[in-house]
Amino acid sequence: MTAKHHYDLIVIGAGSGGIAAARRAASYGANTLLVEGVRLGGTCVLRGCIPKKLLMYAAELQTAFSDAAAFGWTLGTGTFSMHDWKQAKDAELDRLEGIYQQMLNNAGVHVIHGHAQLAGHETVAVNGQHYHAKRIVIATGGKPARSAIPGLEQAWTSDELLNATALPASLLVLGAGYIAVELASILAALGVQVSMAFRSQLPLRGFDEDLRLRIAQALEHQGVVLHPNSHMRALEANSAGLSLHRMQADSLQAEAVLNATGRIPNTSQLGLDTVGIQTNSAGAIAVDADSRTQASGIWAIGDVTNRVNLTPVAIAEARAFADTEFGGQAVQVNHSNVASAVFCIPPAASVGLTEAQAAQQGPTDVYISEFRAMKKAFIGSQERTFMKLLVDRQSNQVLGMHMLGSDAPEIVQSLAIALSAGATKRDFDRTMALHPTAAEEFVLMREPARTIG
Repeated sequence: MTAKHHYDLIVIGAGSGGIAAARRAASYGANTLLVEGVRLGGTCVLRGCIPKKLLMYAAELQTAFSDAAAFGWTLGTGTFSMHDWKQAKDAELDRLEGIYQQMLNNAGVHVIHGHAQLAGHETVAVNGQHYHAKRIVIATGGKPARSAIPGLEQAWTSDELLNATALPASLLVLGAGYIAVELASILAALGVQVSMAFRSQLPLRGFDEDLRLRIAQALEHQGVVLHPNSHMRALEANSAGLSLHRMQADSLQAEAVLNATGRIPNTSQLGLDTVGIQTNSAGAIAVDADSRTQASGIWAIGDVTNRVNLTPVAIAEARAFADTEFGGQAVQVNHSNVASAVFCIPPAASVGLTEAQAAQQGPTDVYISEFRAMKKAFIGSQERTFMKLLVDRQSNQVLGMHMLGSDAPEIVQSLAIALSAGATKRDFDRTMALHPTAAEEFVLMREPARTIG
């Protein structure tokens, strides 16, 4: 055993959380090893948020081209090439990976590529070598679930779809979460005949019911065919593509199928048993408020814990760990009031409580504004913007904000600061509107649409 195999910290997984933990710890002087089995960047950068949003931008251009004539432009006929988009996307991801590598180099973080396994107390095995540290962080993220029904292994996941060089003529999306809704909407805008099959009545379980309903309506307006209450039985290949067999319903056929039935924590083959760490039924590692696992000297952050599975949350958990363990500050992450966005077309975003959650807390005033945005009204589009504000009737404090419409993620991100600061409806009322914008509607809502609780 040589001195070069001893570190203050070993981080397993170089996604957003792992990189943040390694860099922040190194900034405090910790001798840090970061281990990654594939590429630097993780799911968000390489297989999720970034390529997905780049594809969304491509899809939005189709709408811009079709709207241009109403604003006086004359354009030629355009066609979309998935092959060309993929080449540009791959070049951008290579650039981002290079930036991460440079940042880690500048921070003094030692990076090893290989599959890491816990190998007992304070020990990690990589490529046949053993490395030691008093602190180990597991940041291995999540991966697509592939076992919901027989034959599901024949379907694409978002990983394969975002690496495709050509789009199918028709696509059946299984599931109704973030990934399902986003990619169904994006591909429909790119000309694919899209249908969705899911178990619930509405997509996006966990979001506000009014928002879920309007997102479903927006998908149908795009031409996406929804098959709610679908109890999936099996997926079968045939000469025309793939067929989804359902219980007590007709089978659904498409050239290709996207498995968006969910993601699971990436905990297999980590050697958790060597240190006595057990996972729950979802495969997640249980942690306390400081991200400590049940094993001494081992922490877990990000999607592998299945708490709030969003990139900024993983980064916050990573930095809180490093600040606490190496920076001399006791920092914990507050997992409440985390803003989230769905990058469908148009996009949606939420922060705070849903109406159902607010009603459980007490009497709540519900403010709603729904309208055609100026840009859409000008071209005769029926696309509508929806905004909702939930206010505690007794304290006047704003409890939640929900929006569907252009720039919803940008607007809700800004308003999330007000929510975190404890803003009241009176604070919104005395804020001067910025005209003409869609965002001004959040400060112009005067009378509640209803009171609940």
